[in-house]
Amino acid sequence: MEKEEGLPRKFKSLSDFHRTLGQVMPFHPMVSLIDIGVNHIDPDESFSSFMTDFYQIIYKPDMQGKARYGQNYYDFAEGGLIFSAPHQIFEAPPRSTKSGYVLSIHPDFLLSYPLAKKIKQHGFFSYATNEALHLSEYEKQTIMSIFKIIDDELKSRMDELSHEVIISQLDLLLNYCNRFYKRQFITRKVVNNDLLVRMEDFLDNHFNSMELLGRALPTVHDLAEHLNTSPSYLSDMLRSLTGQNAQQHIHNKLIDKAKEKLSTTENSISEIAYQLGFEHPQSFSKLFKAKMNVSPSAFRQSFN
Repeated sequence: MEKEEGLPRKFKSLSDFHRTLGQVMPFHPMVSLIDIGVNHIDPDESFSSFMTDFYQIIYKPDMQGKARYGQNYYDFAEGGLIFSAPHQIFEAPPRSTKSGYVLSIHPDFLLSYPLAKKIKQHGFFSYATNEALHLSEYEKQTIMSIFKIIDDELKSRMDELSHEVIISQLDLLLNYCNRFYKRQFITRKVVNNDLLVRMEDFLDNHFNSMELLGRALPTVHDLAEHLNTSPSYLSDMLRSLTGQNAQQHIHNKLIDKAKEKLSTTENSISEIAYQLGFEHPQSFSKLFKAKMNVSPSAFRQSFN
């Protein structure tokens, strides 16, 4: 465990993490499941944020959230899940939390298994805390049943199949989380549609601005910051609504503006590229041709 003044606390081992939370030592050096409600002891040192060398899935029972579906609201009041990846700064939960679970998995535990690569493809490990997965009663029971299997396996006598069993349960857990997040995107469609409208306004204002000349292209991070969401959540939400991620939406808006300039002005290709935020005209031409299957100059000629 490392701690420097003003910096997040760093945990390199599960043992250090357990010790700081006042928990018994883990049964396995690379996987652990902490039941915060059992033998809970407040940490002897406070810390506001931390960073670990392992993946974590944290269940908080006091996470409330209502979702609208059609004309009705559904109350997902059975807690929720928060995800963090290795070396990601995470805000420590409030000291008032006396229950919940923390599942920790060191990346080395996944080595030689397809899950080592697959887990990196789950965008929710990069979501912000306010984009947590809210659970219904049924979803909570599903997650808790997998937690129990993992916990039982960790506490039993390890054999040659223990590793395989835990890996399979972790894979199942992440598949369910992926499914439940897709449900969340649907049930919160009204809220997400509002984000979509605000994103379109942001891009329209950027590309229609009279001060566009020389400005850098908007990035997914710029969009996410403007919408007060994380880049991963924004892309996954957009993909669920439109089938395209945030970067594709930026490119689509850019190409629309490029087509307008190519067809209504006499500016050179290089000038248009610079006006749209490209440092190099070749990059603009390459993107335009990839999207339109024709070069900018050929597109312009089609109007003459």
